[in-house]
Amino acid sequence: MASTACIPSVPAPGDALGLRARARGALLGLAVGDAMGAPAENLKPSEIRARWGRITGYVADRPAGTDDTEYAIFSGLLLARHGSALTPAHVEAAWHELIADRAEGPFRGAGFSERGTLENLRRGLAAPISAQHRHAWSDGLAMRAAPHGVFAAGRPDEAARLAAIDGSVSHDGEGIHGGRAVAAGVAAAMAGAPVVTVVAAALAVVPDDSWTARSLRRAVTAAHLGERAVRAAVVIGGYPWTDLAPEAVALAFGAYAAADGDFEQAVLTAVNMGRDADTTAAVAGALAGATQGVDAIPGPWADAITPARGSCLPAMAGHHVLDVADLLTPPEDTGAREPRGPASDSYVLAPNNETETPA
Repeated sequence: MASTACIPSVPAPGDALGLRARARGALLGLAVGDAMGAPAENLKPSEIRARWGRITGYVADRPAGTDDTEYAIFSGLLLARHGSALTPAHVEAAWHELIADRAEGPFRGAGFSERGTLENLRRGLAAPISAQHRHAWSDGLAMRAAPHGVFAAGRPDEAARLAAIDGSVSHDGEGIHGGRAVAAGVAAAMAGAPVVTVVAAALAVVPDDSWTARSLRRAVTAAHLGERAVRAAVVIGGYPWTDLAPEAVALAFGAYAAADGDFEQAVLTAVNMGRDADTTAAVAGALAGATQGVDAIPGPWADAITPARGSCLPAMAGHHVLDVADLLTPPEDTGAREPRGPASDSYVLAPNNETETPA
């Protein structure tokens, strides 16, 4: 595995961006990619071209985030409460209180991995048994892993550890590997690491012989040839499932590498490759947003992102990704990492005085 020892724990002194700008870029970038990619989900590039030509911005009249954004908010708020002390029991309790034991929105728990998890939880199964369903290899953890990288800025191993704890309720195997890779990549980008180091950080936290690692290596090797080459290097033609974690994570990192970390190009490359476009663009947006900061996101794209509507998770309605980003990063004028924000009776926002959240 590649070494991550050269990644600084925080942005270097004099870094014009700082943690807050990178955190906001990462989570707003995730939401932008999700909203822009949603209409292209499950489509082939030829189908995208037939409908819209090349997508260069939002194609929906009212762009909005999907389950990707709402689950990322869910994980971010949970992490803001528990920090590095997060346990599978905390995650399981939050799934019950905020999702499984409540009425669901129209998405009914979202993807197949989430539906399988909710069915198991409602049957009384606990983690990790709750993750034993037919879609534990999906990208459902990868889509919500960016907050762990934001929290553990410059600490890819810690970000990957937290993502795996989060995923223990819903994923296994390649599904966990995909989430770990995304969390580690975002953590490296949060410290101002160059693209090649961000990729190395992701590869360092997954087994060398895993499907995720093989796909990721193929994607970034082909990146200099453009999006068609990236897609051809990763996608298994005719395979019906587009939410495979090894495929989606590799396409996202491939788009990020092909764009050399540029936010606009990373997101548009991911969107125009189709497949699970909301997730691939969300992950690419998180990586590039952490790399370039929130000001790299075009104003019209950023302005379209409103507080979550709760379409999938009603309990997340009203939460904005920028507020989550602020909760996961220390105030710029102090070094302390403390959850902050308005007082709330919500499980995830209530202060947790029993658990320390170290910097």
